[in-house]
Amino acid sequence: MTREIVLDTETTGLSPTSGDRVVEIGCVELLNHIPTGRHFHVYLNPERDVPDEAFRVHGLSTEFLRDKPLFAAEADNFLEFIADATLVIHNADFDMGFLNFELERLGRSRLSNPVIDTVMVARERHPGARVSLDALCKHYGIDNSRRVLHGALLDSEILADVYLELIGGRQVALSLSSDQRIEMGRSAVFAPARQRPVPLAPRLSDAELKAHAVLVGTLGADALWVTYSEVSVAAE
Repeated sequence: MTREIVLDTETTGLSPTSGDRVVEIGCVELLNHIPTGRHFHVYLNPERDVPDEAFRVHGLSTEFLRDKPLFAAEADNFLEFIADATLVIHNADFDMGFLNFELERLGRSRLSNPVIDTVMVARERHPGARVSLDALCKHYGIDNSRRVLHGALLDSEILADVYLELIGGRQVALSLSSDQRIEMGRSAVFAPARQRPVPLAPRLSDAELKAHAVLVGTLGADALWVTYSEVSVAAE
């Protein structure tokens, strides 16, 4: 089973080496490319003021973050959640640079997880096109109307939808075996099938149905067609 973590951060600026810090981390878990509903989200006290230009991007003020935990207090929880999963990040160098800087400040090892940069994937899929998250949402018809300001968890949820489209759309769910769907349990949500208001008329004649029943009877009691035939009879 493939486990991926779609990840985003918000920060006080553009450069950790210039004193900028992480103020928010949002992660969304995917199993076999399907969101499970599990996520990790935390606001962090950056131990410094939030510049006005950063506040205009994400809306997280110095006052709001003042009583939030330090990165040091959440590092273990974050590392436990992502474990060894592949990280899916839009413009990965930026987020990985900040996260590794925060870890190194604590004397911790840098992240060694495999990383998929959706900016690079998008450039390969759509050469010459704009590959911002908003542009990709527009291209794939993904609703991002809630994205008035940047937010790490919201952006991770939106990026998960974009990522699924970049790797082949929602058809990837069809490749799951029944065992994999069962193992994922109630965490995965599948939309109910839309039913026709009036059932289609049967295309098989009575003679054809009887001939098929005779054929199924020759296949043995364990044949898959026997099960389908029983379901069909029960539905009549």
